Amino acid sequence: MNGFKSLFKQTFIYGLATVLPRMLSFILVPLYTNPAVLSTAEYGRVSFIFAYFVLFNVVLAYGMETAFFRFFNKEDNQEKVTSTSAISLIVSSFALLGIAFLFRNQISSLINIDLKYLNLIFIILLLDALVIIPFAWIRATARPMRYAIIKIVNVAVNLGLNVFLLLYLKDLAEGNSFFNSIYKTDFEISYIFISNLIASGLTLLVLLPFYTQIKFKFDMVIWKKMMRYAMPVLIAGIAYSVNETFDRILLEKLLPADTAEEQIGMYSACYKLALFMTLFATAFRLGIEPYFFSHSNTENPQKNYAKILEYFVAFGSVILLTVVVFADLLKPYIIRSEAYYEAMWILPFILLANFCLGIYHNLSVWYKITDRTKFGAYISIFGAIVTLVLNYVLIPIIGFKGSAIATLSAYALMMLLSFYFGRKYYPIPYNLKRISLYLGVSILFSFLFFYRYRENYMIGIGMLIVFLGLVIVLEKNQLKQVLKR
Repeated sequence: MNGFKSLFKQTFIYGLATVLPRMLSFILVPLYTNPAVLSTAEYGRVSFIFAYFVLFNVVLAYGMETAFFRFFNKEDNQEKVTSTSAISLIVSSFALLGIAFLFRNQISSLINIDLKYLNLIFIILLLDALVIIPFAWIRATARPMRYAIIKIVNVAVNLGLNVFLLLYLKDLAEGNSFFNSIYKTDFEISYIFISNLIASGLTLLVLLPFYTQIKFKFDMVIWKKMMRYAMPVLIAGIAYSVNETFDRILLEKLLPADTAEEQIGMYSACYKLALFMTLFATAFRLGIEPYFFSHSNTENPQKNYAKILEYFVAFGSVILLTVVVFADLLKPYIIRSEAYYEAMWILPFILLANFCLGIYHNLSVWYKITDRTKFGAYISIFGAIVTLVLNYVLIPIIGFKGSAIATLSAYALMMLLSFYFGRKYYPIPYNLKRISLYLGVSILFSFLFFYRYRENYMIGIGMLIVFLGLVIVLEKNQLKQVLKR
């Protein structure tokens, strides 16, 4: 049980560090959806560009972070693993982005992003790529507080610059020659990326001591083994980015040009309300990933892995139902214009989709521990195909509702496939009856409330109390042990 207490402690700290950067996009929704700052179409344009950000970040990382964790715990010479992975990412990042700058005009035309934004994006991507291994090393050496502080500073700088540049700079420019010299009209979208760039640059500056401390020795043998491990992770990552963000890209391609960006803006704003689930799942994943690897050689680790998934599903089910019940009370504080509310229909689908994704990440321990990362690639590719096909079929018929249905379908099928193959290659004694009960009841209550009794809080709160009582009764012994000092 001490292992669980350590896991939950690290999960909380990593969760805080991960929640805050992700919360940044959530916190900025009221700012970006303020009609005085961005129009619905402009917010749609920003969301469209950030969709490509996810894909580009995956390509530049090419699975090296996951490979680093695996070989840092597997190889005797951890210093060589660290330096080899760092050198690999430095060289590849400068090379790939150097090529991108040479062909930036063609890329701009191909993906329909203005060159003025693309140049900023390339620099941000480079800065973010150079901190991947330093952050991974901090996590691998169990320094969660340092990780959290750096992440918090990044968020604070980014948030502060966004607020200053979008809300206050214009007024300050009217009475001050200095601020007037840096203020530009119709420059709001660029200000968003400039804020990101400065925050990323400061983060790299803080992490530069990592590069002065390591010995730059490149081990070709280790690198080849890491690349063999990482390539399926890269493929899975690309497929994941398709599942995660390609709906915005396809909405832009498949909807009428005069309404596409407004539809993307509405969809993206309401999608943010599902961030509570995303944050929980991401924080949990960051906490358990090092735990999975470090405990893989202990006696009967499968028993602990099974209990971890049960806890995840219990907590996630509570979050699902809670957000659905109170979504309409939350939305005016997060989405500042009623012009976006048309897309609220998608919320239960996106929440459940992200819940399924979180379960999938928990189930994925089997192929990471057994070095069968190719299965992760196969499953993610299958999910990406489902995403693309359903979006192409459904968007012309029902618009962004089709994207929500496609997202849920892809992640649910990925979850089921991972469970099926995991039972074959690395059996884990999951408590399927209890997990199915939590999932079934929370999904039933969530969809029944939102589409039948929406805003009837007597019924909604009643459902939540019944479900919380169910979880507490079934998990009371485990909760007592975890909370016991």
